[in-house]
Amino acid sequence: MTARAPAASAPARRRAPAASALLLALACAVLAGCAGRGPVKEPPPRVDLPAAWSEGAPAHPEWPDRNWWQGFGSPELAHLVDEGQAGNLELAGALARVRQAEAGARIAGVALLPTASFYGGASRTVPLRSGSAGTSADSGVQVSYEVDFWGKNKAGAASAQAALAANRFDRQTVALTVTSGIVSTYLQVLSLHDRLAVARENVANAEHVLALVEAQKSVGAASSLDLARQRSAVAQQKADIPDLQQQEREAQAALAILLGKAPQTFSIGRKGLDTITLPEVSPGLPSELLARRPDIRRAEASLAAANADVAVARANLFPSIQLTGSMGTQSSALLSLLNAPNLLANVSASLVAPIFDGGRLKRERDLAIARKEELVEAYRATVIAALSEVDTALGQIRSLDEQRRLKATELEQARRAYDLSEIRYKAGAEDFMTVLDTQRALSDVQNDVGILKLKRLQATVALFKALGGGWQDGQDVSAAGAPAHVRAPPARPAPPGTPAAAG
Repeated sequence: MTARAPAASAPARRRAPAASALLLALACAVLAGCAGRGPVKEPPPRVDLPAAWSEGAPAHPEWPDRNWWQGFGSPELAHLVDEGQAGNLELAGALARVRQAEAGARIAGVALLPTASFYGGASRTVPLRSGSAGTSADSGVQVSYEVDFWGKNKAGAASAQAALAANRFDRQTVALTVTSGIVSTYLQVLSLHDRLAVARENVANAEHVLALVEAQKSVGAASSLDLARQRSAVAQQKADIPDLQQQEREAQAALAILLGKAPQTFSIGRKGLDTITLPEVSPGLPSELLARRPDIRRAEASLAAANADVAVARANLFPSIQLTGSMGTQSSALLSLLNAPNLLANVSASLVAPIFDGGRLKRERDLAIARKEELVEAYRATVIAALSEVDTALGQIRSLDEQRRLKATELEQARRAYDLSEIRYKAGAEDFMTVLDTQRALSDVQNDVGILKLKRLQATVALFKALGGGWQDGQDVSAAGAPAHVRAPPARPAPPGTPAAAG
């Protein structure tokens, strides 16, 4: 038979509940005193920002619309962007990382709550020689809670929440990169359609001149050298077409990958850049960029997580207090397990303090501090890189607009020179080398104009991306609502001749 403990005296039975109640009251007081502890929130590091962009700012700055790609006026492009946002594999991976961070944040929050577990068991004792068999059983619920006296658990939960925010901002960065990649690659495909059309037109012009030279040769007005040169020019013009066709296939394959599709099952219409509208882009103030770029917000969230990790590492240096309590039943007779006299309760508290660990906890604290210092510099570097990207995109737009203006004049004169040289060659007033030179010059300028047109559109896409696209974290980013840690110098007047906008 299972031995029973001697019965306690009545005063002892009265003192036991009183002691348990006193311990529980003490535990509640400790928990209440620790409720407000947690990691100290620090503002992002100070970054001195310019008052305006070096390429000039518009009089009334505006930020890109959320669906900025619709400004290019292409329904096909808008449809492709929708498909890419739904089917891009990298974006799906980023979403999975967000879900992982959400699960991690929920796991970290569990440490702030008590844990409860049920236990139960039964045993039977059978004597080998004499005596009777006995059966005993016990069951109950055990509850434990770690007193977050130093704020370690709250800091861990705060770190997980900041990591979750960083992953969400990272997904927005991936979405912006994917969207801008789709738009830029689509424009490249349309540009190659245009360049192929120009290449075929140049072949037709060269063949037209070849027919003219052959006619002149038949009457003795042209030499065999002139005929050979023009045949070579025709072959050269034709040789450019296969290379452009291969570039077109590669661009369409890259676009299919961005959409999450197999290239063999994907194609787009035979359109050109003349179907695209050039949208206007008006960048806001540099100080507002901090709330407009998800990568900056991600760096800020990563810094907040590192700050919370420092709090966790510091709290690990101090003792931890564990409260446990249980209530259950114990009986030597299985059928009387739930009888009132068999009910048992237990409340206990334990304290564990590190004494000697070879300096591991201190080194972990130093590691967390160094990691935080690294992320401070990474945050500053991200902000500076963002400012540089916007200024670079604005400079490209301004430079390409000037190049396109000059190339348009050059194209007009090259076409006029080619027409005049052909007319004069027919009349015998010009030699064939002049026709050949003007023909080549016209082909080169036409190709340059097509490339510049694509570069100008892609520079607009780069500016949209540098400005954070149309993403916004539901915050007011007006000049009055700029983050408090930003210190922007007073606005300076734009120098004479600075354009009011670049777009």
